[in-house]
Amino acid sequence: MKGLKLTIATLLLVLLPQIHTGQALSKPVAEYVALADSVVAIRNVTLIDGTGGSVKPHQDIVLANRRIAAIGESGKVVIPRNAKILDGTGKTVIPGLIMLHEHLFYAKPFNGKYKGTHMTNTFPQLYLAGGVTTMRTAGSLEASSDLNLKNLIESGQWVGPTMDVSTPHVERLGFIPQLQSLYGDENIEDWLTYWFNKGITSVKVYNQITRADLKEIIRVAHARNIKVTGHLCSITYREAAELGIDNLEHSFMAATDFVAGKPEDTCVSGGASLRELDADHPELLALMQLLIDKGVTLTYTPTVFEPFTGREVVPGGGSEALAPYLLEQMQEIYAQSANTEWDSLRLVSFQKEMQRVRKFHALGGKVVVGTDPTGSGKTIAGYANQRMIELLVETGFSIEEAIKLATLNGAEYLEIDTETGTVEVGKEADLVLISGDLSQDVSRIRHMELVFKDGVGFDSGKIFNSIKGTVGLY
Repeated sequence: MKGLKLTIATLLLVLLPQIHTGQALSKPVAEYVALADSVVAIRNVTLIDGTGGSVKPHQDIVLANRRIAAIGESGKVVIPRNAKILDGTGKTVIPGLIMLHEHLFYAKPFNGKYKGTHMTNTFPQLYLAGGVTTMRTAGSLEASSDLNLKNLIESGQWVGPTMDVSTPHVERLGFIPQLQSLYGDENIEDWLTYWFNKGITSVKVYNQITRADLKEIIRVAHARNIKVTGHLCSITYREAAELGIDNLEHSFMAATDFVAGKPEDTCVSGGASLRELDADHPELLALMQLLIDKGVTLTYTPTVFEPFTGREVVPGGGSEALAPYLLEQMQEIYAQSANTEWDSLRLVSFQKEMQRVRKFHALGGKVVVGTDPTGSGKTIAGYANQRMIELLVETGFSIEEAIKLATLNGAEYLEIDTETGTVEVGKEADLVLISGDLSQDVSRIRHMELVFKDGVGFDSGKIFNSIKGTVGLY
């Protein structure tokens, strides 16, 4: 009998959050839960709601049964008697971030080659700690692992955001050995159907494909109501838009439309042509208008293109997350890259892309964001997502616009905006409580206290602290 009591007590401890929210959370997940009350009231907080509307000071927000139950001027909202009260004075609430170019692998460059190592244990946790409540993988090296993680998170056994999982990168033979290339006359429909039947919900195409490949990929995916995005090279943006692609990655940084004499279906470097491309160039404006007319969304990923000179070794404060030997390697890469002619050219491209993205947005183009933790290894899940908000403001967006780009716009693309993406009554309680006034100091984005996902409040700092020194290993 004594043993039975202990078993019941242990079970109650493990499933405690379920008592309040109806969502069963494993003991390892519950360890990071700071609030699991069914009713929570955040009082006198500054609200940036994700709609793009003005910052709202002195707001009371009530969360009940995993939904946003009430929002209004502080003192004028009825607070239920059973509510857990949080003092929001001097703090900010934003929607949970929705990021559309994320990965669950870490870039480990070595002697000029590239290898991605799956961060099964660390990256899902870091994404949630960094305020990401929904993410799209935008290409998978281990698609089966990503699908399994999605299911573990949804069942409450793993810490992480809601996931929209992409196919492996679809391309012909490229420069990354880990990518699952298409060979010869391999049947594209069979290849895609295999992944769709397993639960994949997005398609990612990569550098080395043909227009015929993309046409067939889009046909098959759209027949299943699945969207196609691409980091392109062999195909121009204009060609892809005319074929019906839904989304283009890295905004205009991957475009080869402006390379003189570009061979058809052949990947060439577009870097030099883009450095000469101003935001008001007539050919660029014509391309922008075509993308707008075709309803093509651009994913802006400045985090992976950020120059070295005058910036953090690992932007967003992610140095603390890296395994010591990888941090040492990253510091060496930084020292070799900063204050060089090569990095000055990166800065030119970086700043011109900011202007191009602002122009596209101003013309009415659809823009979403993501961090793409690849490249040289300085883009770290979670930390980079917070850094993204800082870079959006550096790009020239207001804080209200920046939050909308990183929340509602992503929700609209994924067609989940009736449920999440903004802090509005009736929507899921996916939101972030930040220490400080984000509208006055964007760097406060790095001071998240609680990340609410489906109404459960996770301790951001506790998650970040548990991962220190481990990225690259797990």
